[in-house]
Amino acid sequence: MRMPQAFAALRYRDFRLLWIGQFISMFGVQLQTVALSWLIYVLTGSTAQLGGIAIARAVPTVLLSLFGGTLADQVDRRKLLLVTQSTAATLLLALALLVSTGRATTLTLYLFAMAISGAMAFDSPARQALIPALVPRERLTNALTLNVLASDSASILGPALGGVLISTFGTAACFWLNALTYLLVVVALTLMHPPKQVVARDRRSLAALVEGLRFVRQRPILWQLMLLDFLATALVSSVGLLPVFARDIFRIGPEGLGWLYTALSVGAVSGELLVAFLRTPQHPGRVMVTVVIGYGLALGLFGLAPWLPLALVLLALAGGLDAISMVMRHTVRQLVTPDDYRGRVGALASLFALTGPRLGQFQAGLLASVFGARLAMALGGTACVLVAVLSRWWAPGLWADDYALGEPAPPQPAHAAASDD
Repeated sequence: MRMPQAFAALRYRDFRLLWIGQFISMFGVQLQTVALSWLIYVLTGSTAQLGGIAIARAVPTVLLSLFGGTLADQVDRRKLLLVTQSTAATLLLALALLVSTGRATTLTLYLFAMAISGAMAFDSPARQALIPALVPRERLTNALTLNVLASDSASILGPALGGVLISTFGTAACFWLNALTYLLVVVALTLMHPPKQVVARDRRSLAALVEGLRFVRQRPILWQLMLLDFLATALVSSVGLLPVFARDIFRIGPEGLGWLYTALSVGAVSGELLVAFLRTPQHPGRVMVTVVIGYGLALGLFGLAPWLPLALVLLALAGGLDAISMVMRHTVRQLVTPDDYRGRVGALASLFALTGPRLGQFQAGLLASVFGARLAMALGGTACVLVAVLSRWWAPGLWADDYALGEPAPPQPAHAAASDD
């Protein structure tokens, strides 16, 4: 099967299966995100509770991600993904049943959110570490871009459908459908046959975890990219207050909430398509700083937007800039990380990438409870811009004219020929 250059990584069968699974999985996650946010806000009417659910999801990520990354370097990553996806499917089926029977409470929603995030703390490092084994090194940037593109393409459909499902069938329908998507991912993983994995020297030990942290600490471009992303998303949340804007400010209901989420995803897909057709920039750190400044500015202005069409445009712009930032981080990290470190480095990256937005949702909810949603967004966007500008002093590695990205990763295992079926 002939692929355009921008989709060249899809020529490889195992990556194609993982990519399809990523699309299906993220479609379900977006359904869950819309339904959970809407249900929490309807049950409590509290912006602080919207932030609280984000903290509930962040706690397992903080506690378990590094151990999940260490495990991903010690066991078969595909098998680990099978376990995490099956666990998440079981949890979602139970949650869907509770919501369908009217027995779901704020406490049970918090507990299920924590449990599912706990499973994903082991899932994300293994998934990220598996990608470089499925494509040749020269296709890695393309594969990473397409992986993010799959997530955000699903995010266009997920929120829009989620809003329709909530208004038509209720929130339980979103949870039932999300459970089904996890089961479909299990099928895709079962069909994969990735190359044999390089196993870390220290098996499941604290020494292995510390060794991974030391690897990142010795490469300033890695930890400074992670920290900039963490601070940006912790200071301004792109999604935390969207239910408030949908119900109380623009008065567009659950269907309109889907439009707001979809605007972010449309922008993200546009940004990823742009990156797919361009070469990796020579100074990804400077690109990161630039897009973070634009990201904070767009979300700050969204908070003040008087009209829904303008708000949607600003959300789309923020989504596009965030996607470009994500691709830059993923590409740099995979190119400088040897295979036997990828699980641990990916876990640390996931720790930053997942806890930042969830802390951002928490602080946005608290700020909104005091100052209102509009001013909370404006203040968060301003803080994000300031942190990015000041990175010239606190993260000079991002601005350097000449910095090493680290030693090249060793040659990848031999790949099966690209499949044409």
